[in-house]
Amino acid sequence: MSKVTLNGNTPVTGSKPSQQYDTDEHPFELRHEVKKLNTRLDQLADSLEKAQIKDIIENYTSPKKRIITNFTAGMARGLGLTLGTFVVLGLLGLILSQFVNMPIVGQYIADLLGYIDDYKS
Repeated sequence: MSKVTLNGNTPVTGSKPSQQYDTDEHPFELRHEVKKLNTRLDQLADSLEKAQIKDIIENYTSPKKRIITNFTAGMARGLGLTLGTFVVLGLLGLILSQFVNMPIVGQYIADLLGYIDDYKS
C-alpha cells in the first residue's frame, strides 16, 4: 500500500499514491479542510443551479434556439423603440401645443404646399 502525508515527508510508494492518506499527523486539520472544501463545493453547485448554466449552454449550442431567441429579442426591441418614440413625440407635441400657437404651424405648412403647387405648374 502506498502512504502519502499532507506535508510530504513520507515518500510516495506504489502505483496509485492518491488512494490512501496517512492522517495520523494532522487528523483535525484534514477534517477541517475537507469540511471547508465540501462547503465551497456546495456553494459552487448552488451558484451553477441559480445561473442555469445548463439552459445557457443548450441555448448557445442549438442554432435554431439561438435564431428564435435573437429574432424574438429583436422584435421586442423594435416594438419598444416604436412605442417609446410614439409616446415621447406625443408628449412633446402636447407640451408644445400648450406654449406655441398651432395656427402658425398650420400657416407654415399651407405656405409650403403653395410653393410646391407653384413649382408644379
